[in-house]
Amino acid sequence: MHPLSGADLRTLHVVRRDSGPLSPQGARAFAAARRAALGRLPFTLAERAWVAVRAPRLEEMAPPVFILGHWRSGTTHLYQLMVEAGFGFVPPVATGLPWDMLLLGRLARRQIEARLPADRWIDKVPVNPDSPQEDEIALANMSPLSIYHGIYFPARLREHVNAGLFFDGADPAEVARWERTFLYFLRKLHVQQGGRRLLIKNPVYTARLALLARLLPEARFIHIYRNPLDVLRSMRNFWTKLLGQFALQPYRLDGIDDLIIDTYRRMMERLVADAAALPAQRFAQMRYEEFMAAPLPVLEAAWAQLDLGPFAPHRAAFERYLGAQAAFEPNRFARDDGAAAVARAGLGDWFGRWGYPLPA
Repeated sequence: MHPLSGADLRTLHVVRRDSGPLSPQGARAFAAARRAALGRLPFTLAERAWVAVRAPRLEEMAPPVFILGHWRSGTTHLYQLMVEAGFGFVPPVATGLPWDMLLLGRLARRQIEARLPADRWIDKVPVNPDSPQEDEIALANMSPLSIYHGIYFPARLREHVNAGLFFDGADPAEVARWERTFLYFLRKLHVQQGGRRLLIKNPVYTARLALLARLLPEARFIHIYRNPLDVLRSMRNFWTKLLGQFALQPYRLDGIDDLIIDTYRRMMERLVADAAALPAQRFAQMRYEEFMAAPLPVLEAAWAQLDLGPFAPHRAAFERYLGAQAAFEPNRFARDDGAAAVARAGLGDWFGRWGYPLPA
């Protein structure tokens, strides 16, 4: 099943309207997504009515904690570690059926779990029914403003990426609709996760720190950053794998390095500007290499800075998770001069900003 199988009819209509012709396989997948949306419509409407009456208001929820960072910077590892402290998170059912996670999602849980991939295509991180997921695929099923629509409809890759990250060219009414949808999703997730404080990981939010801080005035944020050269190498794999798996149209990889560089620069510039307006107890940063070398001391320092409560009660759970991950082998990419030259030319100032030497 294509991820768009969890989208609503409006989102499908808007993203399809200007996206150009589909491949034969893409047309079949899109038609299946539309049929799925029609079939779920009674459940979707019933869930909306239930949430309007029964779900808590935002002010009744504990302030969420957000993990920020460019893709391929260690956000997933940090997310999976922190979840061991008992946070609520985004499960696969909420990703695949964001409109219907509470009613239909509960009824169809076994069927959904049977369709889960064994691991994430981009890095072989295992996926199981309780694996914490980022919420961007969920929100791509709820709004036309998502970077994933660039992956699904790569004929307009840059337009979708820039709209989905920075709201470039987006109608202010559509942005306001995204905000309402995002908060609606959080309220539902709060219920689905039994009222636990939410921990949300989404690299897109690295470019939306000020927006999230406005919508959720007590939220906390952790940013993890990594050597830009390693990010560039890994992002080439990210785009190749995800386009190959999910594109509904023919595509070319020409210009991917330019897209990676432009996206990285804009995301980080916005993050730095937005973070400057936040007090220290709401925004913490960590270096990927230091976190990987000594995860608990680095996490404990950020935990204390953000005033997330006692750290010691969770130490044993963190240690168990880290022990279970000891044998996991992350992706490794050849160190080619081409990537180093691209990173030097496009991201040279960010090596200095984060304290990394320029690649030779």
